Amino acid sequence: MSQTRIGIVEDNEDFRRSLADAIAAEDDFALAGVAGDVRGGMDLLMRLRPDMLLVDLDLPGGSGLDIIRQAHRHCPDCDVMVITVFGDEQHVLDSIEAGASGYLLKSCLPRDLVGQLHALREGGSPISPVIARRLLTRLGAPKDQPVASDSGDPSLSQREVLVLQYAAKGFNYDEIAQLIGVSRHTVMTYVKRSYRKLQVNSKVEALHEARQLGLLHD
Repeated sequence: MSQTRIGIVEDNEDFRRSLADAIAAEDDFALAGVAGDVRGGMDLLMRLRPDMLLVDLDLPGGSGLDIIRQAHRHCPDCDVMVITVFGDEQHVLDSIEAGASGYLLKSCLPRDLVGQLHALREGGSPISPVIARRLLTRLGAPKDQPVASDSGDPSLSQREVLVLQYAAKGFNYDEIAQLIGVSRHTVMTYVKRSYRKLQVNSKVEALHEARQLGLLHD
């Protein structure tokens, strides 16, 4: 089985070393390279083409967001995990929009970091629980509050729209359930209701109709 090659872009030498040690101790992973600033991170990404990149946001020479955007545009097979001290909604959303697939806070880095990296490589979107809670606070609303629609069709509830918003960002239903603090069954109930109200039969159709109604924005 081939190893997953991981690059690290982090300016704190001690923290960078601890990440490198965790990667080196895992048979399935190999350290592709390290960098301490934006320029070095760009070079690492484009020259070494790692399978996964761990990126801090506050870096000498610019923002880690620039590296994430570069990876999204030129190395689409590279999974990007943000590991940072910034836990505010704007940094999180900016990172997701730039192309990051995971977001972990340094202050509450999970003991099973290696497990989180495996999850990322397998298509998951690891995210610190406190971040999930803040996203829910920002995007959430009372379950029964309807969203106005100009179409004349029955309106979607805020929770139904919220599920569609997360789906549009690439989260799967299990991840959405974790983000909004409900069971997967409840998420599927929201999905089925939104399909019925929008008169569609698939997620692609639902997202298209929701955008047409102005409920989602690219």
